[in-house]
Parts: sequence; structure tokens; C-alpha cells
Amino acid sequence: MDDLTLSNIAGVGPLPGVNLQFVMELLAGLFLASLRIGAFLIASPFFGGSSVPLQVRIIMAVLLGVAVVTTVEVPDWQAFAGLNGLQVILTELAIGISSGLILTIWFSAALLAGEKIASSAGLGFAAQIDPDSGGQTPVVSKTFSLFLTVIFLSWNGHLLVLRAVADSYTYLPVGAMPAFPVLIQSGIAAAGSMFLAATIIMLPLTAFLMAINLVIGVITRSAPQLNLFSFGFPISMIGIFVLLYLWVDVLGGAMDDLSHAAAENIQLVLGTMING
Repeated sequence: MDDLTLSNIAGVGPLPGVNLQFVMELLAGLFLASLRIGAFLIASPFFGGSSVPLQVRIIMAVLLGVAVVTTVEVPDWQAFAGLNGLQVILTELAIGISSGLILTIWFSAALLAGEKIASSAGLGFAAQIDPDSGGQTPVVSKTFSLFLTVIFLSWNGHLLVLRAVADSYTYLPVGAMPAFPVLIQSGIAAAGSMFLAATIIMLPLTAFLMAINLVIGVITRSAPQLNLFSFGFPISMIGIFVLLYLWVDVLGGAMDDLSHAAAENIQLVLGTMING
């Protein structure tokens, strides 16, 4: 007799561990469901920043994977054999990382605008090590980035993009092959939109700075004995601080439009991958 029959005769019921196969299938399904949304959390701004510990991101990915498993049917791991299973894993990672990088490109418009404003106003020397990028970033750029992040979180944009990624399991289930040319074209289009948005944000300030530099140039031309470094840079710096203070309402509206456009673009990208 086998162990299961002996245990029934003894009256102790089924042995522990008989349903171990069910547990392994459940964990495998949770692993597949967590890949896409976990990769998105790692590659996206705010979620993938160094300010969010890795343990928190792992816990968030697992919890969101549990939500996906309970609402969407995830294929059985045994249905993918050999290289097919590896292809599914790489595909899920590609979808999540590409979506997160596209959102990061949109958010980089604020960094680019702040960097150009700082370099034009002589504030490029006020730089710090950005823990997210690993390089030196002007303080103005980091301020713009934090401003954009706060606005994005204020209208629950993070919940909107997470919902878009979770809904992608419905029309693009695990194991389905997406249209990768759409991801590439979306990344290129996001880069173009980043430069356009950065130009729109920094254009008013750079126009005022150009007018200030023009006045300083006329003054130094009429009075050559004046030192440009003694009064030119202070005037530019004071002018940019005053302009930023007066322009904060307009900047908030621009950042709000940028965050909405980024979230809508993520929804559009995830919605068109299945159709190409």
C-alpha cells in the first residue's frame, strides 16, 4: 500500500503536502502576473526612483500581481514549455519596462526645461548629485521634477497608470505577443514630445532672459569700464528668481497638462499594442 492508503486506514486523513502541486501552480501564476507590472514599477518615475526602497517595490509588485491573478485568468505555467516559457517571461518584461521608460521620457521634459533655464540664467553651477540618474543635475531641474511629481500624485495619476497596466492583462493576456513596432514608435514619439514640452515650458523664461542679457549688453557697450561679471550675473540670477516666482501659476498649469498627457499616452500605447 502507498502512504496515502495507509494514512486513510489509520484515520488521519490525507498527508500534508499532497496539494503541493497546486501551491506551485499558484506561485507560478503569481510570478507570471507580477512580471509586467513589476517591470513597470522599476522603470517608471517615482515608483522606480531611489527614494522608494527595493523591498517596497517588490511588495507592491507582488500585491498587484495578486490582484491581477484574482481578476484575470493567467495561463497555466505547464502550458509553456522550454524556450516558449522563456519567451513569455522576456515579453512580459519588455512590455513593462517599455511602458515605464515611455512614462520616464515624458517626465524628463521637466528636467530638460529646468536644465536649459539654469544654464541660461547662470544657475548651472548650483548642481547636485541626482540619485535617480546618478549624474549632476541643476537644482532648478530637480525642483521642476519634484513639482511635476507632486502634481502627478495630486490628481491620482499614479493610480491611473497602474490601472492602465492592470487593464492591459485583459486585452493583452500573459503569453500573447504584442506589436513591438508600436513600442518602438511610441518611444520615439515620446522623445519628440519631451523636447516639444520642454521648449514650451522654458520658452517664456528664456525670452525674458534674452531681453535681460540684451539690456546688459547695451549697458556694457555704453560703459566698457563696467565689469560684466560684477553686475551681469547677479542681475540675471535675481531676474530668474523673480520670474519663477511670478510664473509659478503658469508653470503649475504646464506641469498639469504634461502629467495628463503622459498618462494618456501610456493608456494609448498599452491599448494599441495588441492591434499594432
